[in-house]
Amino acid sequence: MAEEIKKTGMLNASVAPEDFDWESFEGTGLYNSEEKDKIREAYDQTLSKVVEGEVVEGEVTALNKREVVITIGGKSEGVIAAPEFRYNPDLKVGDKVEVYVENAEDKKGQLVLSHKKARTLKSWDRVNEAFEKDEIVKGYVKTRTKGGMIVDVFGIEAFLPGSQIDIKPIRDYDQFVDQTIDFKIVKINQEGRNVVVSHKVLLEAEQEAKRSELIGKLEKGQILEGVVKNITNYGVFVDLGGVDGLIHITDLSWGRVNHPEEIVHLDEKIKVVVLDFNEQQKRIALGLKQLTPHPWDNLDPNLKVGDKVKGKVVLMPDYGAFIEIEPGVEGLVHVSESPGASSFTAHRISSRLATR
Repeated sequence: MAEEIKKTGMLNASVAPEDFDWESFEGTGLYNSEEKDKIREAYDQTLSKVVEGEVVEGEVTALNKREVVITIGGKSEGVIAAPEFRYNPDLKVGDKVEVYVENAEDKKGQLVLSHKKARTLKSWDRVNEAFEKDEIVKGYVKTRTKGGMIVDVFGIEAFLPGSQIDIKPIRDYDQFVDQTIDFKIVKINQEGRNVVVSHKVLLEAEQEAKRSELIGKLEKGQILEGVVKNITNYGVFVDLGGVDGLIHITDLSWGRVNHPEEIVHLDEKIKVVVLDFNEQQKRIALGLKQLTPHPWDNLDPNLKVGDKVKGKVVLMPDYGAFIEIEPGVEGLVHVSESPGASSFTAHRISSRLATR
């Protein structure tokens, strides 16, 4: 048959395709049967074998706000909803991601993949590994809850306590929702499959490094600029750029201060002077009043003992009265110096009423 075809140059259409001898038709074959088997095997290896229910590695080939296109080798390509990658806002074309094969071919002939399921299947192993290695992980803050926030870490819902969000007091927890932030896993309950994460520990480590660097450059009398971070009854904490210093209430003003809020306000930028610091304890003492002249420097140079001056009663202890004659300059009228016990008592009562 093959000889007849070669002579006529025509193919007899009556011959069944499976019976046609192509090697004889084309002449001497380029490959023998063994070589063909090797070529066929090499070609099969270039094709991805899609197996349903398995987690495989894929590559991002395209993405937009709604969906991400993933290829898992050869021409096997699937589409995943973009929200499954919201924990990773830096996702880009070319990135390798793990996907779960839900269906090799749906009704439309498309490959059905899920990144969320792939993360869930391997998430617990990853969480434990990150905890053991003390690794920094990325988490997506899903929502606010009682006492803290719920964070998506490797597909697992972890708890972020309110005390572990930041090193400074938080006034608005909602600002962290829908944000992707770095965390460390600080606690795992294997039985209950509960995970606790912290962002604060990362900030503390960063702050510690900055504090060590700053303290190494500090000098007494150095003037720095900072932001009022927290106000307490005993003083003010100032952020010096990731490092906190304390202005004691007695160093806020030369005059008497009932509460630091009389002098400064939260988030206010102020200049301070370094009074002291301790490298071992990493404490920094700051002053505010030291940036202004001492009140005694403003007194009349001609003032002398015996002169009569007017002042304001600022404090009434049992042993007398403190009189302010200039802001920050006080004198004591001892109880023994009063004109008389009755008149001093009356003076004390009227002074107290006036100062309430």
